Amino acid sequence: MKSKVTKYFVFLILLAFTIGGLYYLNLSNRHKAIVKTVLSHKLGIVDNTWHITSKNDSISLITPTMIIDNIYKSMEGPQVIKTFQLNTTKSDLVWITSFETKALNEHEDDEISNDFICHTNIDFYDGEHYGRWGLNHRIGIQYPRLTTMTSGIESYKFPKGFGFPVFSNENLLLSTQTLNHNIIGDAFTVKHEVNIGFEKHYKNMKPLTSKAVMVVLPYDPENPFSGPTPENPNACLPIETKNHTYNFNNGAIFSGHWVIFPGEATYSTDITNQLLLSEDTTLHHIATHLHPFSETLAFRDKTIDSTLFISKATNYSDKIGIKEITYFSSEKGIKLYSDHKYELILKTNNTSNINQDMMASMFMFLYDKEMDEKIKKYNQETNETS
Repeated sequence: MKSKVTKYFVFLILLAFTIGGLYYLNLSNRHKAIVKTVLSHKLGIVDNTWHITSKNDSISLITPTMIIDNIYKSMEGPQVIKTFQLNTTKSDLVWITSFETKALNEHEDDEISNDFICHTNIDFYDGEHYGRWGLNHRIGIQYPRLTTMTSGIESYKFPKGFGFPVFSNENLLLSTQTLNHNIIGDAFTVKHEVNIGFEKHYKNMKPLTSKAVMVVLPYDPENPFSGPTPENPNACLPIETKNHTYNFNNGAIFSGHWVIFPGEATYSTDITNQLLLSEDTTLHHIATHLHPFSETLAFRDKTIDSTLFISKATNYSDKIGIKEITYFSSEKGIKLYSDHKYELILKTNNTSNINQDMMASMFMFLYDKEMDEKIKKYNQETNETS
């Protein structure tokens, strides 16, 4: 009897491994990376700890080790996610003013190529953040992404006198993902170090709010992978339909992650409904996210037919990747109007002879008048005079 039970359990284990193996082999490159990263951390194969150092004006977060064992295009590589606070021992109002991300070796003693940074996202929890200020009408209206750093634009600082206000023990969310466009061969390891700079509160600081806008293109939800057709020449070929798919309340389905074919192309998207400007304001900073083979991303005021800013990407000539992306930063700012129409225009040049993937977005930081009024009231209640 005991022998039969043992054989039965051995059979179940072998069956589970077989089913699991078949399931794994049918996963996408992205989902295989998720499985491998989780297992390598859970089993202690690589360093699975976060190394976090908080100071009075900055916080450094060094990720667990991530294994790169394949070509990982944008949005595919191993990634790690962490909730954190700037300072768990205090509840002071501070102003986030700068961001930096860089790649390290697994020993954390040497920087390596930033080619292995896909993107580093920093989000806030809008329920907690807006709830503290009595701005409950903002909760759930827009995805609460504070910013993204990406290959080609790994660090930046807001113009003097501007910042994003948070309390030092407020929860934030970090997600950082690896990238590997070029190296084939033995597996290697990488860590990311993310640094966030902040300043203590003083009354003359002006608050910024983040608006993420992106190029999105329509596709046919009934036949999504048909791409452009004679009947629908403006349709895109989405990378997938589970992520980066949007419905902007007019019945049309859009993708923010699509295929570009060899050669030059131009794409445009009206972003008026993404900006959601309830009143006139000023724009003080733009951080741009682009994929390789991008050339320029222009922000335009359609109402007055004016280009407000053009972000330029410099691609490597000897490998796939972006060397640099220009950004906008200004104390004076650019005036934006709630009754104007705005758009993004992306120009690409796929110099490879195969299809590539594309995303294009801008993180726009606007003066936040409503938050400024809340902070002025906070200053009065706390007798803040400096």
